[in-house]
Amino acid sequence: MKKIIILFFLFICGLPILGQEGFLFEKNVDKVIIPFQFINNLIFIPIKVNGIELNFLLDSGIEETILFSMEDKKEVSFFNVEKITLRGLGSEESIEGLKSTNNVLEINGVKSTNHVLYIVLDQSFNLSFHVGIPVNGIIGYNFFKKNLVEIDYKRKRVIVYRDNKKNRKKTEKKFHEVAITIERSKPYITSSVVMNAVDIPVKLLVDTGNSDAIWLFQNYSKSIKVPAKNFEDYLGKGFSGDVEGKRAQISKFTMSKFEFHNPIVGFPDTTSIRNVNMVTDRAGSVGSEILRRFSVVFDYPNRQLFLRKNGDFYSPFSYNKSGIEIQHYGLKWVQETVHLETVPIIKSGNLVLKEKEADNNFKYKFELKPVYIILNVRKNSPAASSGLQKGDVIVSINKIPAYKYTLQKINSILKSEEEKWITIEIEREGQILKFKFQLLNVL
Repeated sequence: MKKIIILFFLFICGLPILGQEGFLFEKNVDKVIIPFQFINNLIFIPIKVNGIELNFLLDSGIEETILFSMEDKKEVSFFNVEKITLRGLGSEESIEGLKSTNNVLEINGVKSTNHVLYIVLDQSFNLSFHVGIPVNGIIGYNFFKKNLVEIDYKRKRVIVYRDNKKNRKKTEKKFHEVAITIERSKPYITSSVVMNAVDIPVKLLVDTGNSDAIWLFQNYSKSIKVPAKNFEDYLGKGFSGDVEGKRAQISKFTMSKFEFHNPIVGFPDTTSIRNVNMVTDRAGSVGSEILRRFSVVFDYPNRQLFLRKNGDFYSPFSYNKSGIEIQHYGLKWVQETVHLETVPIIKSGNLVLKEKEADNNFKYKFELKPVYIILNVRKNSPAASSGLQKGDVIVSINKIPAYKYTLQKINSILKSEEEKWITIEIEREGQILKFKFQLLNVL
């Protein structure tokens, strides 16, 4: 399955953010370690909001802290609530939301007070369906703004360091330093791409909330043209609707002294980005498919980014070759058999085998298991040619029941480098149908 790209450039109409201090350390605390879940190249961390723990996407590409999917977290209290309009990435219109001030966010020894929250009321906007775990919000600038924040992608942990001489020296000694700018509360880096044998300098948003390697905007420069070998694709979902565009491969991407050959690039169409409030000269984004190849330290106060290669640096670039977008579709009760061990029991000097006489050495149990549905089928893709359709409910993949997979595992199967054959059994209008296709590399 294709990596899900959730990129939230949010425009809050007429509501500037004022007075937020960011996350501050408690006394005698010098660093905080936060384990994270890494799904579809996205980072999810737990943060308490007014005393209740919620799950957040950590996204350097947004300024505001945003909440959604709160129907199961009604115990969270909010203060000073007012109605607002939200508009952002996507091709549709703005949506209604709420603004709340004076909130307290805390995690493992760092705390943010007087925190402003923006709450999306539209329950159809649900990131949980795309990643297979409960997700309640997104946090960006206010998490990064005051401290040194290291993302150790290999060990799956975020380390927040107090910004002092000791921690700064350690970072400078171990990492390669790259200059960044902070514009409209987001980090930007100057890099270059090679397309059609031309080296093009580009200013890119450093975006942990984009699971792709690179996005480039087609209207930025005459030199940035979608390569002839490409395909139309669903790139993700923003606050204002779906993000459509094209995918292609370019020759090279360079970020400081680090070079990447043949990365896969997304080219969002102009309609999808029309609501994005661009900074001057921005040409696109560098996302987590590049960033995950490093340990990364964000230093917003001093306008620096620190990079250190990890074991995934030379991993090949891949994409979803099947052409189907799959999402979580709730839960269902599944009946499974449980094997019982025969237990010898001594009774009045005689050996009795429990359950043996009735030959009943198994029992049934029922467990809630995930259900997956096809959200989108790419035109002219192997899955589309086989006959799969949007709305098909996945029953099995390669003869294994779908509920035995995580969404992350399905993703890895469908973006395999090898041109494997995939057999998918689905349910459509009460009928069970079987389809077979090969993962083909069209780039």
